[in-house]
Amino acid sequence: MYKKIINDPDNAASEFLEGFVLANERFYERVPGVNGLRSKTRRSGKVSLVVGGGSGHEPMFIGFVGRGLADAVACGSIFASPDPFTICEVAKSVDTSAGVFFLYGNYSGDNLNFDMAEEMLQQEGIKTAHYRVKDDCASAPAERRDDRRGVSGEYFAMMIAGAACDAGLSLGQILEVCVKLDTQLCSFGLALSPGQIPGSENPTFSLGDDEIEYGIGIHGEPGVQRKSMQPADRLVEDMYSNISKDMPLKKGDEVCLLINGMGSSTLIELGIAYKKMRGILDGEGVIVYDSGLGSFCTSMEMGGFSISILKLDDELKKYYDAPHHTPYISKGVF
Repeated sequence: MYKKIINDPDNAASEFLEGFVLANERFYERVPGVNGLRSKTRRSGKVSLVVGGGSGHEPMFIGFVGRGLADAVACGSIFASPDPFTICEVAKSVDTSAGVFFLYGNYSGDNLNFDMAEEMLQQEGIKTAHYRVKDDCASAPAERRDDRRGVSGEYFAMMIAGAACDAGLSLGQILEVCVKLDTQLCSFGLALSPGQIPGSENPTFSLGDDEIEYGIGIHGEPGVQRKSMQPADRLVEDMYSNISKDMPLKKGDEVCLLINGMGSSTLIELGIAYKKMRGILDGEGVIVYDSGLGSFCTSMEMGGFSISILKLDDELKKYYDAPHHTPYISKGVF
């Protein structure tokens, strides 16, 4: 039996949420009656940003609620979408009459439940809009971008969408920013070992002792290629080759670079991967404007990492540079 520090597997997500809020009560409060939380530092008179998805990817999405980022989060069970009622209650708890913008990953369950929630909110007179992040270039070719999954690139998407909301943009203008961002954002991940869901006797997938899998999803979805283990530099080269085919970069381009741990890989490993990826970009004359290094979009102890690259222009840079703060990520001053 796989060991976990839990009580009842069915209550793991809700008990975690309760503990998380208690530990960070200076910043957060529960949304009454549902699995959601909202920021105590949110501003009024602007479009409210609500993010959400299944639990098990922490600190995403829950750790991206705060000043300059999301106003609230709707949480589902482990790897399961929040239900429409939860999404509605979370949205209504932060609506300031300017409307609610939803940002989440492109998965069928999330798409269905957030769409239903929007219909319910609009019937109550609350204005809404949404964007589904689709950054995983391993999950579908460029001509089928709308079929791609949302993965670690949501790290950048939540920063930029949060800043666009704080800048006073309308729902339609925020959507335009997100559409642009998504065409300039690309991610690719690999797994060294599978994740483990609380209460499940089996891991999310199987790998041999010397096997790795390229192009995996964050819920245990299969990848695109299985190989034997390689040194870190070779792993990074192979992953970047997939990103560069999808989103070619040229000398002088400015990018933000994220090396994201999948849950159990150490900061030492991620730093070694960053060193190689930075060397490749520097060698190509690509300017790394800013970086993220850590485990932000995880998958319940999965070993491995992902690379996300956001190509900047002046507009995206303006929103990216806006200050934000949560207990888990912070930049700039207010």
